[in-house]
Formats: sequence, C-alpha cells, structure tokens
Amino acid sequence: MKAVIMAGGSGTRLRPLTCNLPKPMVPVANKPMAYHIVNLLKKHGFDDIVFTLHYLPDAIKDYFQDGSEFGVKIDYSTEEGKPLGTAGCVKAIQDRLDSTFLVISGDTLTDMDLSAALAFHRQKKSKATLVLKRVANPFEYGVVITDGEGRIQRFLEKPGASEIFSDTANTGTYILEPEVLNYILMGQEQDFSNDLFPMLQLANEPMYGYVSDGYWCDIGNLQMYRQAHKDLLAGEVDVDIDYLPQTEKGVWIGLGTQVDPKARVEGPVMIGSNCRIGPETEIGPFSTIGDNVVIQEKVSVKQPVIWSNTYVGNGAQLRACVICNNATVHDSAEILEGGIIGSNTAVGQEALISPDVRVWPDKVIESGSRVLTSLVWGTKAPRTLFGAHGVRGLANVEIAPGWAVNLAADDGAVVRSGPVLLSRDYWPVSQM
Repeated sequence: MKAVIMAGGSGTRLRPLTCNLPKPMVPVANKPMAYHIVNLLKKHGFDDIVFTLHYLPDAIKDYFQDGSEFGVKIDYSTEEGKPLGTAGCVKAIQDRLDSTFLVISGDTLTDMDLSAALAFHRQKKSKATLVLKRVANPFEYGVVITDGEGRIQRFLEKPGASEIFSDTANTGTYILEPEVLNYILMGQEQDFSNDLFPMLQLANEPMYGYVSDGYWCDIGNLQMYRQAHKDLLAGEVDVDIDYLPQTEKGVWIGLGTQVDPKARVEGPVMIGSNCRIGPETEIGPFSTIGDNVVIQEKVSVKQPVIWSNTYVGNGAQLRACVICNNATVHDSAEILEGGIIGSNTAVGQEALISPDVRVWPDKVIESGSRVLTSLVWGTKAPRTLFGAHGVRGLANVEIAPGWAVNLAADDGAVVRSGPVLLSRDYWPVSQM
C-alpha cells in the first residue's frame, strides 16, 4: 500500500525548536515525529511511502534515506519556490499514485488504527475518507459532521465559537482514490479542506468520515509538544520505545546510561542512552532526557524535555522546559515553566530563564543574568544593561526597537519625574 507523508511545513509556532530542523524531525521520545509515523504506516501495511518536502528537506532525506533501514520503501518529492499547499503537493506526485493511497501529516503523534480506516473506506466504496477524532476543543481544527452512514454532510476549517456544529475533528489523515486528484490543477497552491473536499462534495462524490478511537495529537505549538510527551509517558499512546523498561514502574533507561545510586528517579521517566546522572539529583515524573546527556550533582529536574548531547551543571533547576541539542546549562541556573533553550546555547551560572521565555539557538546567557523576554536576535543576554561605557550593542540586532522600549521602562522605574534630554549623531542608524 502507498502512503504520502506531508512534511514540508516550517513549524513557525514551534520555534526555536524548528530553527535548525524541519518540524517532522523534532524529537518525541528521543525519535523524530516522522519516525513514529513511518512505524505506524509500516504496522498497517503502508510500506511504499513518499515524503513531500519543502523546509530543510535534506534533514529528512539524510535520516530516512531509501527507507530500507526502517523496513519500508521511501521516495521524496521536494517543492521548490512557493509551497503548493496540502493538496497541491500531492497532485505534484500524481504519476506515482495509481491505486488507493493514504495521506498523513508528518508532525502528529498518533496510534490510530489505519487498517480499520482502510477497511471502512473500501466497505463504503468511498472516493475520499477523512479520518476523524472526537476532541474536547474543536476551535483549532477543521470540524466535520457526518450522517448515520458516515457520509460527510458538512465541514468547516477552524470554526469560531458560534460556528461549531460537531466535536469530530479532521486529523489531516485521508484515504483517497487516485482519480480525485483530477479535480486539482497541477502547479497551483491548493488545500484538501478548503479546495479539494468542497469540489468533491459539489460533484456528489462519495466522501466519508471514519471516527477513530485511537490517540491523536496535533503537535502544532509548544504546549502540545510538551503534552505529547506527558501523554506518551502516561501510556496513552502506543508507540515504539527503544529503551528497556526498568524494574520501577514507568521508567525507561537506555543502554550505557549510569545513574548514581544516590540519585532519585521517579517514573514515568525516559532517560536515553549513554547518559550520566549525578548523585543527589532528583528526576521527577514526566521528564524526558535524550541520549548522551550529562546531569551533574544536586540537579532538580521536573517535567522537562531535554534533547540529546546536553550538559546540565551542579544545582541547576529545570521546570517543565525544553532544552535543545548541544545546549549547556551551567551550575545553579534555573529554567522555569515553558522556557525554551535553543540548540548550541549556553546558560551561565545562576542565570534565570523566566516562564515562557524562548531563547533562540547559538546564544550565550551570561552568568547571573535574568532573562525576562524572549531572546531572538543578537548573540548574548548580558547580566547588566549598563556597562562602563554606557549601553553598547549591535544596531538592529542587539539594540532594536523592542530593546529601546525596555530601556525606557527601566529608566522610568528608577529615575525621578523630570525633563529628559535626547540627542543623536549624524549616522542614519541613530534615527532608529
């Protein structure tokens, strides 16, 4: 059976996780999201797979190659220039889709029964079957209503509060007959939900919705990314975990990992291979730690997602944060709830990353710094604003409009009310 994995999105809502990675390559349980999708497809007999790519395509190609290592056949279609949309990118490979095929997003975590969905599709003699999932909050998804036979009557993409007519969400997983692609124009940007499916409905083509009772999580933002890890560790989704479970309930530890006898690990927890956990370190429930991670002494770890090749120094505190590859967290630093540390970033001793602050890759947080807002541009977060020679930084990089607003707020907080003198030199950048 053939399947198409849509993997072209840039994942802007997941940044800085996706600054250097396409969204399907962001790790969940220490494996790329797309790895779990490939395993699911293989499990249900979809072993001839095409990835549609656009953003950082080589990262996916280099990882999956021809698919032989994963027990499937994998090919690729890379969009150049403007993206063609969900339906347009599938139309581009129409010549490879000569029989019933499945389309699935590469950036979800799911264990839906695709075999049951395929059987339903064939039983109904459907031209297009949408795999649906009942959700508590349908605002973020396309919602679908079906009749008693499962035939689709109406659908709406991301409805407002007054428009909700169903709790069955479109999961972005479709089983299609190849002839439905004839409704799409080659080389034009077109979407399944907004373009193809309305055309099929107008043409009275048989289009059905199959409601799955399996787990499904659309990892569209950082909150859902952390939630997916919690759900996985809680056993709510059935995916392959490479690490062997330990005697303690819900604790997985990879090969070559050393946990000091004086460390405390409370499941559910996942610790990758070749890690070292120091004495008197506490790793709390719902923590995920990648491969080749060093966590030193007396570290408090509560619900973070730590990617591979990361170092955490003595006495650091990690609280429901995400730390990307090759990051360094020095002694006694604190990263609070919702904080994100980009890859190749160093957090200095006793530095504090405030809740929900995102630090982009390749940054240096100086020792003792208090980072209160996200750090996107520039290279470092200094401990103090004023130095021996006043305020210094790169124009439009470190010294930018947002920075100027913060400077004014700081002055207003400490300087008494009175006249303010402003001046500038003749350089154009000074007009900022």
